[in-house]
Amino acid sequence: MSASCGGFFDVEKLQKDLAAIEGRMAAADFWSNRERAQVDVEEVSRLRSLINSFQELERETEDFSALQQLAAEESDPTGRAHAEKEVATEHDRLVHKLEEFELRQFLSGENDPASAFLTIHSGAGGTESCDWADMLLRMYQRWIERSGFKSQTVDIQQGEEVGIKSVTMLVTGEYAYGHLQTERGVHRLVRISPFDANKRRHTSFASVDVVPEIADTAPIEINPADLEIDTFRSGGKGGQAKLYQLAEDKKRAEMERQYGEKGEIAWGNQIRSYVFQPYQMVKDHRTGAETSNVQDVMDGDIDMFIQAKLRGEKATKGEGSEAL
Repeated sequence: MSASCGGFFDVEKLQKDLAAIEGRMAAADFWSNRERAQVDVEEVSRLRSLINSFQELERETEDFSALQQLAAEESDPTGRAHAEKEVATEHDRLVHKLEEFELRQFLSGENDPASAFLTIHSGAGGTESCDWADMLLRMYQRWIERSGFKSQTVDIQQGEEVGIKSVTMLVTGEYAYGHLQTERGVHRLVRISPFDANKRRHTSFASVDVVPEIADTAPIEINPADLEIDTFRSGGKGGQAKLYQLAEDKKRAEMERQYGEKGEIAWGNQIRSYVFQPYQMVKDHRTGAETSNVQDVMDGDIDMFIQAKLRGEKATKGEGSEAL
């Protein structure tokens, strides 16, 4: 692997950036501006992680080349077959690891490294939509497990008969938000309803919202013009409570800004369609990424959609709904 790794990663530049920040950190007055210092500390952590990952990939690539050479030199047919199988397995693992490393270069947003709050809302349709929201919850839980993240349910509202009306989970882990923000939007299901005695085809909708977890220690600037000045007795809790609530309101406004305006949970706003009948297909209308392996997708195999969105593949943007 070269230092530029195919053009998408310049390790020499990152090493220079790291050295420059470490130089600033060595200064006696580094912590005089705590906000700026904290930004530098976090950037050092990010750069070291990227550089270490790159160097690890370099070592593993060299080891793979040596493994290929040993397999080619093996004269015993049985030993050669075993060695070639090992080479194939290692090749697949290394390619997957390289793809994951490449994707990290697309996760450069300010909040991409953060944990995330993922919320699912059922759309109109009662039982059908509540069941669909529950199916999406299971899909994301499986993806979270296989991706090495962790989750906890923050809030859940059960459906009146089956499924859920809404659920909010906190998904923790490095770059959880960067990955999951690609899932934001309306998800559409087409299937023969298990709740319809006449076995008719139904279309259901659910929306997925994703916002980053904003650290409680994050600096919150309060414009004096936004303040209503009240006087409280010394030692009383009123002043503290009002200031705390103002800070919470500012944090909430920032989280809502990260999400932006939501579209109606209905036809025309969907980002992805999941068709169970009359044929099987999952298609992302933003990127054109699609698969007929519906069961794997519902079991959490959604990396192809996340990766396509991160890479910005939009060849069929705006045309996907016609195909489904």
